[in-house]
Amino acid sequence: MKFSEDYVMGTNVIRSFTDSTIEINIKSYSKSLVVGNTLLIEDWDIKHIDQITLKHWDELVEHKPEVILIGTGPALIFPHPSSYAPAIEQGIGVEFMDSAAACRTYNVLVSEDRFVIAAIIL
Repeated sequence: MKFSEDYVMGTNVIRSFTDSTIEINIKSYSKSLVVGNTLLIEDWDIKHIDQITLKHWDELVEHKPEVILIGTGPALIFPHPSSYAPAIEQGIGVEFMDSAAACRTYNVLVSEDRFVIAAIIL
């Protein structure tokens, strides 16, 4: 799926997404990653939602986003709420959705000038 919005220079924008690749700005990636307005962690070591630990949550929360989107792969999977307690305890919104929906939602929130992080599982 191709996306085509234009954003502020220096902002990470998801240009396209398939189940095996994600294009951010002008580069294509084939591994799970974390993307934010100006943040990009290219090789996030997660292949399934059950692999996200409290350490991973702490790393996401340390950036202090308004919301964290978790793209759970081709299907929506909800983890136990205790697994993402670090974000909730700090008042950070957390949304789980399939990875394609997370990419679309990320772009919408960035276009609204919101500080968002999307962790996308491929």
